Amino acid sequence: MHRATTTTTDDEKILHSVLDGWKTAVDRHQPDQVAAHFTEEAIFQGLHPYTVGRPGVAAYYDAQPLGLTADYRILETRRLAEDLLLGYLTVDFSFTDRPTLTVSLGLLLQHTDHGWAIAHYQVSR
Repeated sequence: MHRATTTTTDDEKILHSVLDGWKTAVDRHQPDQVAAHFTEEAIFQGLHPYTVGRPGVAAYYDAQPLGLTADYRILETRRLAEDLLLGYLTVDFSFTDRPTLTVSLGLLLQHTDHGWAIAHYQVSR
């Protein structure tokens, strides 16, 4: 039986490479750029009903208020297969008009022909 490996520096670098671009696009309120960090058929669960695919991700972030920013911290990673990487994070979403919302975020990154992208995204309070 193959066991998933624990957090490694290389896996954290992969997560940062995807999430830094995601964060930049969130902070700049660029919903199409946020969605570009997801696979074509990504399952996305924010704090509203889930959606599948980049258009739903873009619509979710387009509906977020201007001034929203995201700061994340990687807590754990697991390499599930050569082309699959699990990440568990905490994210602080800051707003201009209300208190910061801290959430837990589980991600599954998949290596595609175009590089690493988010295949599954699930937030919980």
